[in-house]
Amino acid sequence: MNAERDLTRLLAGLRPELDPGRYVFTTVDGPAPAGLAPVVTVAEPEGLTLVVRQEEADAASLAYDYVAGRITLRVHSALDAVGLTAAVARELADAGLSCNVVAGFHHDHLFVEHARAEEALDLLTRLAECSGGRGE
Repeated sequence: MNAERDLTRLLAGLRPELDPGRYVFTTVDGPAPAGLAPVVTVAEPEGLTLVVRQEEADAASLAYDYVAGRITLRVHSALDAVGLTAAVARELADAGLSCNVVAGFHHDHLFVEHARAEEALDLLTRLAECSGGRGE
């Protein structure tokens, strides 16, 4: 499957999918503690940011202050596609939802406030439908 670059086709093919888990952003000095399976890591001068399931962070006694739901956009977006992140972020921002986007090789992953994750999923499904997709 080739990665998509056309914004209209990207939006129509979003196929957002909500992971049932709860995710948190935390930071550590040095490598990730043993036993963690981060879904995202970001190396920064201040430390290593980890996005992990909340229960893993709790078991490792890691501090966090933001609990997120994870929505995967199932469309295979090209890394050089223009406008997808902006369109999705605008849709969520218009509803007062924050969104932390992480681009993987195959898909984009959105971390939104867990308490409003279903609402975010509904908004993205409607965005896909309005763009000519089925949003499934």
